[in-house]
Amino acid sequence: MTSTRSRSTSVREDEALRLPRPPGVLRRFWARHPVLADVLIALVCLLLSLVPVGVMTRDLPMPLAVGVAILVPASVTVACATLLWRRRRPLVPFVASFALEVGFLFALQPIGSPLLFVACYSLAVYRSSRAAWIGFGSGLAALAALGGSLTLTGVITFQIAVNAVLTWLVLGLIGTLTGVNVGGRKRYLAAVIDRSRQLLVERDQQAQLAAADERARIAREMHDIVSHSLTVIVALSEGSAATPDREQARAAAASAAETARSALTEMRAMLGVLRSDDSPLPLAPLAPTPPHETVEQAQRAGFPVTLSVSGGEYLSPAASHAVGRIVQEGVTNAMRHAPAATSIAVRLSYTSDAVTIEVVNDGVRGAVGTAGFGLRGLAERAAHAGGVLVSEPFDDGRRWRLRAELPVSAPDMTSPAQEEPKDTP
Repeated sequence: MTSTRSRSTSVREDEALRLPRPPGVLRRFWARHPVLADVLIALVCLLLSLVPVGVMTRDLPMPLAVGVAILVPASVTVACATLLWRRRRPLVPFVASFALEVGFLFALQPIGSPLLFVACYSLAVYRSSRAAWIGFGSGLAALAALGGSLTLTGVITFQIAVNAVLTWLVLGLIGTLTGVNVGGRKRYLAAVIDRSRQLLVERDQQAQLAAADERARIAREMHDIVSHSLTVIVALSEGSAATPDREQARAAAASAAETARSALTEMRAMLGVLRSDDSPLPLAPLAPTPPHETVEQAQRAGFPVTLSVSGGEYLSPAASHAVGRIVQEGVTNAMRHAPAATSIAVRLSYTSDAVTIEVVNDGVRGAVGTAGFGLRGLAERAAHAGGVLVSEPFDDGRRWRLRAELPVSAPDMTSPAQEEPKDTP
């Protein structure tokens, strides 16, 4: 619970470090209150648009002036109200601003509205820069074509048409350029923040994978230490209890005690590493287990184990440790699952590129089992060392062979994509 809470606190602190704060009190206030900001912007645009609309009613007959005085402010109000959707639907206020500019073509005098500036800015910030430029260009072309047509037909004056095009060009261009700059920066910061969060997640995942891999490594080491040592101790204890010779019984008990002390020493070394707070857990093994010691322990327990070695014996520490553990587990499995074996042969063959380990016994009895963690751990260990491991019967099922081949210089890490072998019967 404590580690989970501290990890969550660390993630929040890292995210806070990566989140940029808007400079200035006003910008932070608007960022925290977007609805209030949109309402104020809509009211300002409405006020600045209604003031010049009054010129449209001049020199008009009374009935027409009353109709224009009612219809135009209502249209301007509706158009400015669309700014409330500028963050979610930026295209809506843009279309409304274009419709308002078209309506201003029919005014008796050139007039304009700041709605166009806000609409172009919002389209660039909350939609995309490409959409803003397309909207600006399309609106300018459509307004110029409509204004030219109305001027040629005598509906409006040339001054009004030019004023409408220039208003769109100036306000639209300024709004688009400003929005492209702000929107680009906003999207860039959002991408940076998203990438930072992804890195935080990946960091936690890597830490979890490393912890899982370390737990698996420790489990393999503990299994090899406890399984082999207890198997030898049980065999020595049974032999000590079965023999009537006091000297042989005493020697067996002494060998069992020595094996137990050796196992305790290895376990204390591993637990000491786990309890150390000053240095990280080492990825390298603590110490290689010499194959001849494993064979001697099995021989003292009364098992017919032999060892033959051919070639040189230079190996990297990782490969040497893997060889020792494979021999240890192979002999332990033979002692446990083939107690009636008349021969347990351990063969080590060294070449310049690889080392081959074979543990062969002739005590096959009963059906082949598929459960167990020993050989699964050996398969993972061999894969980490860059080699392969196979456990299978041969010689028409009369003997069982555990065979592994490892490179002389083991790599640091290899994906353990090894098929799970069967336990030695």
